[in-house]
Amino acid sequence: MARVQDILAQFQAHGVETCFHGRHIDPQIYAGLNGANWGLKDYESRGGYQALRKILGAGGAAGMTPEEVIAELKASSLRGRGGGGFPTGLKWSFMPRNFPGQKYLVCNSDEGEPGTFKDRDILMYNPHAVIEGMAIAAYAMGASVGYNYIHGEIFQVYERFEAAIEQAREAGYLGAGILGSGFSFQLHAHHGFGAYICGEETALLESLEGKKGQPRFKPPFPASFGLYGKPTTINNTETFAAAPWVIRMGGEAYLACGKPNNGGTKIYSIQGDVERPGNYEIPMGTPFATLLELAGGVKGGKPLKAVIPGGSSSPVLPADIMMQCTMDYDSIAKAGSMLGSGAVLVMDDARDMVETLQRLSYFYMHESCGQCTPCREGTGWLWRMVHRIQHGEGRPEDLDKLDNVAENIMGRTICALGDAAAMPVRAMIKHFRHEFAAKIDAAQKQSA
Repeated sequence: MARVQDILAQFQAHGVETCFHGRHIDPQIYAGLNGANWGLKDYESRGGYQALRKILGAGGAAGMTPEEVIAELKASSLRGRGGGGFPTGLKWSFMPRNFPGQKYLVCNSDEGEPGTFKDRDILMYNPHAVIEGMAIAAYAMGASVGYNYIHGEIFQVYERFEAAIEQAREAGYLGAGILGSGFSFQLHAHHGFGAYICGEETALLESLEGKKGQPRFKPPFPASFGLYGKPTTINNTETFAAAPWVIRMGGEAYLACGKPNNGGTKIYSIQGDVERPGNYEIPMGTPFATLLELAGGVKGGKPLKAVIPGGSSSPVLPADIMMQCTMDYDSIAKAGSMLGSGAVLVMDDARDMVETLQRLSYFYMHESCGQCTPCREGTGWLWRMVHRIQHGEGRPEDLDKLDNVAENIMGRTICALGDAAAMPVRAMIKHFRHEFAAKIDAAQKQSA
């Protein structure tokens, strides 16, 4: 057993490799962190819980109404950091204000998107920012109970967040009558099960309820029928961590840190063929070329071939297109991809795109929950055809069939996993069709 632990310890990240490198640009969430100062007292010394005090009117502050809190979030142009990019203030406003029963708040920390490792660093090294952000959100929406659903394969992070919750509870930032006000909020951590599908918000709710993690039909949406059938709002870890800064400094100030319709900073997990992979917090709208430079450029000085800009489910972009983009939702969308979770996968000119797609296709086939026939069957088709091409058994008709199968998956499933599996396939064929065709031609010549 000790031998196993020794081997695993080699691959244990300690933050130095991911976020304590000092190469961020005007960070907000990572500002002042060193790995040891995650506790309550250190967080308070960095201005922590001032935003919560501000809205509750503690210590002589004027206080803010829930409507005023939501208005600040709308002014900030803070968009959901989990992948959807939906305006946070608008989402909070959907919660029915006059609902007489229980309302819930949920943090989606089920970070399962391949290439994404930002949320675990936030929870590990700045957990109180998430707790304060959730308390602010709960006040704005009138929710009294919250859950943080944490990915099942990062148990150390789960334990750290539990410790932070206990600190906040003992200090009076959680529980009944917070800071002497009439506002009460209970927060609980929930250990997930490591399934990719549970990152989908309704599958997450099913899992929270103790059921099999499968997506629900929408409508009804969680804002009207969520956890235990009650109104529920779900946001990503980074979204909640950004909320205290917005309230403390103001929505307009947060917007000024980014660009119109894309407020504030965002954390990008850049990896692949770069010299210095890791998490980088930079203002929204920063050129991709700057982010690549922060990461030390392409490994070995090789030419850049392609980039997947928003996690494995977003369409690939060739180097010439990506180098013209800025790191924000609108610019990446205009280029034909998605900012998604903020995972940036960099590939040099030695990368085999057929092999890359084969790995991605296998992942989505494996992680499909099997509820929808187009996804359950279609992801298998995609992987088998790409596998066939990669192993010298491709057929001339495979490329059109791949595109057709992907097209027939998209928009025909309950959740977005079907689209997530199909989009990389269609983008790879669109931009790198020649690599697939070359392997098929070679297979045909060999069999002739």
